Amino acid sequence: MILKELSLINYKNLSQVDLTLSPKMNCFIGGNGMGKTNLLDAVYYLSFCRSYTNPVDTQIVKHDEEVCMLQGRYEFEDSTREEIYCAIRRRQKKQFKRNKKEYDRLSDHIGLVPLVMISPADNELISGGSEIRRRFMDMAISQFDKEYLRALVRYNKALQQRNVLLKNDEMLLDHTLLDLWEEQMVEAGNFIHHKRKEFIEEFTPIFNQFYTRISQSGEQVSFSYISQLNDVDFSEKLKQNRQRDIFLGHTSVGIHRDELEMLLDNYPIKKVGSQGQNKTYFVSLKLAQFHFLLKTGRTTPIILLDDIFDRLDASRVEEIVKLVSGPEFGQIFISDTNRESLDKILERVDNSSHIYSVEHGEIRLIKD
Repeated sequence: MILKELSLINYKNLSQVDLTLSPKMNCFIGGNGMGKTNLLDAVYYLSFCRSYTNPVDTQIVKHDEEVCMLQGRYEFEDSTREEIYCAIRRRQKKQFKRNKKEYDRLSDHIGLVPLVMISPADNELISGGSEIRRRFMDMAISQFDKEYLRALVRYNKALQQRNVLLKNDEMLLDHTLLDLWEEQMVEAGNFIHHKRKEFIEEFTPIFNQFYTRISQSGEQVSFSYISQLNDVDFSEKLKQNRQRDIFLGHTSVGIHRDELEMLLDNYPIKKVGSQGQNKTYFVSLKLAQFHFLLKTGRTTPIILLDDIFDRLDASRVEEIVKLVSGPEFGQIFISDTNRESLDKILERVDNSSHIYSVEHGEIRLIKD
């Protein structure tokens, strides 16, 4: 699958952009704050109905403007074409359309245009809280498993409703209704737990291969999937914890408390990893995600590399570029501040590429 044409109006600092893109490499060169990351973020938005960097939709609308619009025209390997359109208006619900028909539920769009983004912000996967690592699992699995995404929606709704009930005065607490929400949590939670466990088992060896190739070292990387559901019956645990949860006012057990511990030579990488090891770790993580989607999906995902080459030595940079320019990778978007270093890399890659200059929100094609 490739994004053939991209049009933007008032997306962050990008007033108006109309691009016809290379089916292979699209490189965006510019200084910090010029808009190259915003361009990649817009491509991400068309896949996930949300920004990679900002969860508040109205904050992606350009200052002093009332509306932001995005449009992408895609072509799949079987020549099927899809047009995705989004309009975000201040103080209104956003519109998201596929081939001019608005979605009833935005979750129905997830997975249609598979995509993997690699960004310096991904260091949060290592250093941030457990919710970031759960989100990584959820986004990775949801792109190829619709039932997983539906179960996640059901679980979160039931969890929210149970928490609302727990905040009521205990004398007024409706235990029959609590039983109902717990039953829904258990059904969806057990399914999610099984799918996460299955994903990690299949994903780990792929991740290891990428890390070994990029790092060119004998370091071993792995995961430890920590879940309260690993060793207990979820339904019984909810009942055992009910009184405690009433006292706390929230649910203390469930898959919303899962952790994915990231290990380097069997130690948590957040404690022992250098900057270079951390970056190699999360880049390998995302490349493995791409490969996993490639195996499980119906089309080749798009990959976005946002300013990831800083703080990596030349050999690791070259190895990453060799990997993503290989035949199994499809369309690639790269942003960087250094045209010279990027040119040296592209000289060694036998692929067509477009190079764009990005300056103060203006994007100009300088090589095709």
